[in-house]
Amino acid sequence: MGILEKIAEIEREIGRTQKNKATEYHLGLLKAKLAKYRTQLLEPQGKKGEKGEGFDVLKSGDARVALIGFPSVGKSTLLSTLTKTQSETASYEFTTLTCIPGVIEYNGANIQLLDLPGIIEGAAQGKGRGRQVIAVARTADLVIIMLDATKSEVQRELLEKELEAVGIRLNKPKPGIYFKQKKAGGIHFNATCSLSKVDEKLVQVILHEYKIFNAEVIFREDCTADQLIDTISDNRVHLPCLYVYNKIDQVSIEEVDRLARQPNSVVVSCNMKLNLDYLLFMMWDMLALIRIYTKKPGRHPDFNDAIIMRRNSSVEHVCHTVHRSIVAVFKYALVWGRSTKYSPQRVGLAHVVEDEDVIQIVKK
Repeated sequence: MGILEKIAEIEREIGRTQKNKATEYHLGLLKAKLAKYRTQLLEPQGKKGEKGEGFDVLKSGDARVALIGFPSVGKSTLLSTLTKTQSETASYEFTTLTCIPGVIEYNGANIQLLDLPGIIEGAAQGKGRGRQVIAVARTADLVIIMLDATKSEVQRELLEKELEAVGIRLNKPKPGIYFKQKKAGGIHFNATCSLSKVDEKLVQVILHEYKIFNAEVIFREDCTADQLIDTISDNRVHLPCLYVYNKIDQVSIEEVDRLARQPNSVVVSCNMKLNLDYLLFMMWDMLALIRIYTKKPGRHPDFNDAIIMRRNSSVEHVCHTVHRSIVAVFKYALVWGRSTKYSPQRVGLAHVVEDEDVIQIVKK
């Protein structure tokens, strides 16, 4: 029996098993086996060249955004509209057969947008070019799931299921579980809160399925068995995701209003160029990018050339971005902007900067 057959058999058994207190250990064991087989499917254990197949696209710019969706939802039209890259568009399915990169210039930042081939159902098992699409998606800073507004619910459910199956967790924080494998001493289990979804026995059952008999496990929040499996596997990617509903000119205004009010969602029409400004604003916000401007002593700030940083970056991060040798000769910095109590404020390396702050670095 191949891996695909084993996965299908376990999924059928999980589906027909009643979920109650008596079956939770059995279900935990099945979920651990399922996670192991899916990992084997995505990362073959054979020759060296088999692992990590994907599209050979060099990461560039300040951030990378992966555009995922079913065929003919308007991904190529969006790429051509937002960037200077022309991706082939047509009304038939599978127009795009490889990964086409483009660059969005927004707020002084260069954001790499990847138009990936359309995903089909069963992509997680390698159907179509699903495995390569997913390999690229795992390297992105933000995933945009593009949906057809006329059949969005079905498409969204299927795409989330495919990405979940390959270890991509969308808009979910990392589980609050500390896990460390040891060489001896057995399994030490502890929890800093009351647990309602797992207990010590279930944790041991799952660890034994992974052939782990010596480890320290601390639950810092009330997590599920699935979240424990994610922590043990250590190959899960937690990414922010923006749901873009295209073709809103083909549905009623009530349906547009309903879709627009869903969390992390934007409604657009690529052909009529509707609401694309708000899409760029949401993309910037979810990438958590900020602009920092530099100032030389006795001169005006340079507002034409911003340093693009991530939110919650410190003065030290700014120094490393300008030049890695600056930290060694850093004395203090003068900062103007929203991160300060008054302007200019004299700060040290640990000071956290905010969007559109102006910074002047003073050396020793």
